[in-house]
Amino acid sequence: MTGEFYFYNMEPIIRISKLSKRYGDKTVLNNINLDIYPGSIIGYIGPNGAGKSTTVKIITGIIQDYTGDVSIAGMNLHDHVLEVKKMIGYIPELAELYDLLTPREYLNFIGKLYQLSDAVIEDRGTRMLETFGLLGNMDQRMDSFSKGMRQKVLITSGLMHNPAIVILDEPLSGLDANAVIMVKELLQVLKQEGKTIFYCSHMMDVVEKVSDRIVLIDNGNIIADGTVNELKKNDSETLEQIFSRLTNNENIGSQAGAFASVFQDKHNEQ
Repeated sequence: MTGEFYFYNMEPIIRISKLSKRYGDKTVLNNINLDIYPGSIIGYIGPNGAGKSTTVKIITGIIQDYTGDVSIAGMNLHDHVLEVKKMIGYIPELAELYDLLTPREYLNFIGKLYQLSDAVIEDRGTRMLETFGLLGNMDQRMDSFSKGMRQKVLITSGLMHNPAIVILDEPLSGLDANAVIMVKELLQVLKQEGKTIFYCSHMMDVVEKVSDRIVLIDNGNIIADGTVNELKKNDSETLEQIFSRLTNNENIGSQAGAFASVFQDKHNEQ
């Protein structure tokens, strides 16, 4: 491909070669090959069960039982798991935040895992949570927090150690409109700083706006890889429509109509 996202003078910061993963008789990833370059935002999308989460868990070192090769910044993942984890900020949709801790205590715990000094932890944590409007909640136990408040703490903790690679899995879940706008702007700032963003989401409109490159996975296989413009059939086609076309779900409109028709069926009225 000749996509604008390629950086020919750079080495890939993430290189995935012939990656496969099976659970019993089920193949979750089937011979995946993918090079990701520094300073790019990758929108990694696919239906439920396509293999997105498994890919992310392999890259982050959570799953280590796979075949094929994964290298991060030239380091083989199998041989350098701890070094790679130090380079990655992982922000999942759902994570245990230790509800009995306050944000200050939780961020201090995370910062110590990355061997940050007390001063750096305090400075970064305070400034980031202030940006999210949570400064007044720094010493409040998180068992009383809303989902959006928890997500803001989670995003802060994932970026605390200034990672070179940021992996986000539905990062906007539960956030209010202003926080969504801020996170979208933040991704562009991180990209300008040369960081690599691996963005997984079902929110196609957001993925389309923030991503330099779209990688679509289905049934464990990469079925599309390119810029949104490269994947379009015509200028008016959206990423949602591209997704439906490539995953053979172009009849979603008629499916919705069939679903709604249940309420119009007089036989079902009580």
